[in-house]
Amino acid sequence: MGQLSNPSFEELAKQASLSPQEKLLAVKKNKNTLSIGIPQETTFQEHRVPLSPMAVQLLVQNGHELRLEAGCGEKANFSDYDYSNAGGEIVFDTKSVYESDIILKVAPPTLEELDFMRPGQVLISAIQLIKSKDNVVRKMMSKGIIAIGYEFLRNDEGVLPIIRSMSEIAGRASVLIAAEYLSNYSNGKGELFGGIPGIQPTHVVIIGAGAVGEYAVRAALGLGASVKVFDNSIHRLRRLEHSLGSRIHSSTVIPSILASALKDCDVAIGALRSPIGYSPCVVSEAMVQQMRPNSLIIDISIDQGGCFETSEATNHKMPVFEKHGVLHYCVPNIPSRFARTASYALSNIFTPLLQQIAEEGGIHACLNEHEGLRSGTYIYNGHLTNSVLGDRYKLPVKEIEFLLAGINK
Repeated sequence: MGQLSNPSFEELAKQASLSPQEKLLAVKKNKNTLSIGIPQETTFQEHRVPLSPMAVQLLVQNGHELRLEAGCGEKANFSDYDYSNAGGEIVFDTKSVYESDIILKVAPPTLEELDFMRPGQVLISAIQLIKSKDNVVRKMMSKGIIAIGYEFLRNDEGVLPIIRSMSEIAGRASVLIAAEYLSNYSNGKGELFGGIPGIQPTHVVIIGAGAVGEYAVRAALGLGASVKVFDNSIHRLRRLEHSLGSRIHSSTVIPSILASALKDCDVAIGALRSPIGYSPCVVSEAMVQQMRPNSLIIDISIDQGGCFETSEATNHKMPVFEKHGVLHYCVPNIPSRFARTASYALSNIFTPLLQQIAEEGGIHACLNEHEGLRSGTYIYNGHLTNSVLGDRYKLPVKEIEFLLAGINK
């Protein structure tokens, strides 16, 4: 580990191109070896990386080739040395990364990154339907690539594993953020989140009983807060109560009842999600005006437009603004605030997926066998297969099953 602190390491690394440390690894030969490239993220405040060094080591031991752009893991506190020592090859130009057959990244590709891609390559990244751009989608199609949006990948149980994992982080983090902004040092009311015996507990309203809402409820209850949950799905409310093993204050989203709860709360957390589009806006500006002075709104749904009418997207450097005497925290991509934890969570999902692709004979064979992987594929060899994108940009859409059937003939 002494090399990490050596001031000349960076220069030495460039001279040696940070070649993979093959002698440290017992590599298993595999006829279906994957060539995987991980570029450095260029999207504003995206600090996550899709694979940890331990995940890279496991994939290399199974015979796969990992090429990583220098500095790709720095914001998650993974050094180039960590990746090189795990068997990955560190390269110092983006073009070299894109020579790999599979490109794995967190944020959607930019137009500049697409310049490096070639027909038949596989891109695994986010889609971010709400933020997608016509010219980017059209360029991806013109490149003839296979594009897989990881937020729509399903496992064998029908669960969206990455959405679930990132939702757990966002839900728990929202309560930690609330605790921070209730304190004096963040211009809050100077109250301890949850309270102590003899003092009225913090009143929290959580709108949404999905995965984000569930983990926000768990964290808030764990700190001693009084929690009310709103969701229009009775099934989700019942499932939440069953999961917690206790009754909680819950209601469907009835405006008068929601307005009354918001009027008395200290913290309101918006956690309503839509699988294909904008989250529903259920809190009007008039409701926000009736909230307590110095109360706090955390709109986790802001990446889908937000569920508070007063919400406006902020960022990690300037995360809050005040409106009607209420502090608003509206940062998209909360998991990036906890980049190392989020990166480990992504690794836990991507690593077995990549191994599965190899073991089943490549991406085409794996798509044939797994509906959950097909559900995340929105471009196949240049053909758009996602109806939402097709409707939005007036582009022709083909069923992926039809396209796969043509390949198999």
